[in-house]
Amino acid sequence: MLAAARELFTARGYTATTMQAIATRAGVAVQTVYFTFETKRSILKELLDIEVAGDTAPIATLDRPWVVQALAAPPADMLRRLVAATGEIHTRVAPVLEVVRSAAATDPDIAELWRTNLAQRHTVLAVFTGALAAKDGLRPELNAIRAADIALATLAPETYLLLTRDRGWTREEWAGWAAGALIDSLLNQGSR
Repeated sequence: MLAAARELFTARGYTATTMQAIATRAGVAVQTVYFTFETKRSILKELLDIEVAGDTAPIATLDRPWVVQALAAPPADMLRRLVAATGEIHTRVAPVLEVVRSAAATDPDIAELWRTNLAQRHTVLAVFTGALAAKDGLRPELNAIRAADIALATLAPETYLLLTRDRGWTREEWAGWAAGALIDSLLNQGSR
């Protein structure tokens, strides 16, 4: 059902996708979709959570092994690892986030889902920039929150899609640019 919902949401948009269409695409009765998820918003939220994580394991982003390893790395390598993981995540989730962002303009429930996702991304990035600050890696004029704001803009799924989908960049080209931009914008000279 989630695969069917992903396909329909990304092809048609959130508003144009009905529970019946999801059921038909999934080959199940519409009652099964309602019983499993109750609402279309619940389907989108579940899909978003799974696409971000890459699996169904109930492990928060900050508790995932890649985060622990990245946070232990020296500042420039930490940012490269963050960008590499973000690229992997965006490959899965950016089209779904585009659905959420587009639907947020007209649906208050989806607008809340978008705000929550944005806040969660900022929280993760603030942990990274806080770790940079603790390692004396940040430029002196930056604090961890301002650095997280810069990382949030640089690593936004909108920017990822603009460059990879619309401008034809590879994920590796995007990652090289994003890592360079973050290293140049956030790190003091001694941490590069």
